Amino acid sequence: QVSPGLRTPRLPVWLCSVPGRHGVLFGTDSRLLSHWKAERVFHLHFYSGQQEQTHTARLRIDTHSHYWEDVPSKDPCSPGKRCLALEMAIRTKWAGATVSWNGTDPFF
Repeated sequence: QVSPGLRTPRLPVWLCSVPGRHGVLFGTDSRLLSHWKAERVFHLHFYSGQQEQTHTARLRIDTHSHYWEDVPSKDPCSPGKRCLALEMAIRTKWAGATVSWNGTDPFF
């Protein structure tokens, strides 16, 4: 029998398989599961267990600013450039969101 905690998690957790590599994307704010206003600006943590990742990446997600409105030279997703696969995966849940890696070099 499945534990109630596994059927209804207390914190948001997503298992990611992006270009054949696996990782865990999770939040530490339980309001993300039940309160839509908490989805304005929030943080998610990502861990892949890959050798190039020395610590959990803390991503800042802003669902009300759009990545295409930023200055093109600073935006990795501008026309003619490729967007990071993890950011594209996050945008399947929060379309148009801006993802900031908070000074960490994107590795996934």
